Amino acid sequence: MSAAVTRLVRQGLILRVDDAGGSGTPVVFQHGLCGDSNQTREAFPSDPTFRRITLECRGHGRSEAGDPKDFSIATFTDDVVSLIESLDVGPVIVGGISMGAAISLRLAVKRPDLVQGLILARPAWVTTSAPPNMEPNALVGAMLTLYPPEEAHQIFMRGDVARHLSQVAPDNLKSLEGFFQRQPCEVTAALLKQISADGPGVDDSEVRALTAPTLVIGHEQDFIHPISYAQALTDLIPSATLKTITSKVISRDLYVSDFHDAIAHFLRSI
Repeated sequence: MSAAVTRLVRQGLILRVDDAGGSGTPVVFQHGLCGDSNQTREAFPSDPTFRRITLECRGHGRSEAGDPKDFSIATFTDDVVSLIESLDVGPVIVGGISMGAAISLRLAVKRPDLVQGLILARPAWVTTSAPPNMEPNALVGAMLTLYPPEEAHQIFMRGDVARHLSQVAPDNLKSLEGFFQRQPCEVTAALLKQISADGPGVDDSEVRALTAPTLVIGHEQDFIHPISYAQALTDLIPSATLKTITSKVISRDLYVSDFHDAIAHFLRSI
């Protein structure tokens, strides 16, 4: 397998695929909520031994949105399963950042036959739906539904949530501010509200039964992706190892470098 895949057509929707191509071991690596393949491209090490493949989820990046009522971690997971099956390469390494980690966790539980290894980076969920750390995302989604984007942004920035995040997790606040400019606004609002209220749809006992080698990545100073969630998943998954990397608040360059090193070391160990 060497030719790059550029799209997946599923349920009448064109979903775009960012595929590094080449003959390296395929690693399906998914982006976070309201992100795209730029996020995974930055976080993944440049190594021809491994072939990063990112499916941009419905309503993300260059993929069509379809009916916003279908936005869910389960639907996004089914789309990734369809991509993996279309590649016809047997078990692959799967992983992702934030929402991408939740997608990957669900995929590993529901389709262990497709998963050779698992990377859960900066998880925003353990197993419970609508966790409290996702409330800022849900609030932005609700405000985008009620007000024009600029007015919604101004109101949000005057509120307690923005003030709190400016002190404890300024990088999270920066990401949330970006959502007010994201287009289409209606799709962004639906994604933020529905995915924030969702979860991976698995329970602790199913996660404990995972056997695939697993890397969990987390860092401090992150309200939306608590390091405690990364530790909880590490404790639940028998074969999991936790790697704590430099926070983006301290240094984005070190964050990216640490991310690359953690993934590269894990991939070479499988």
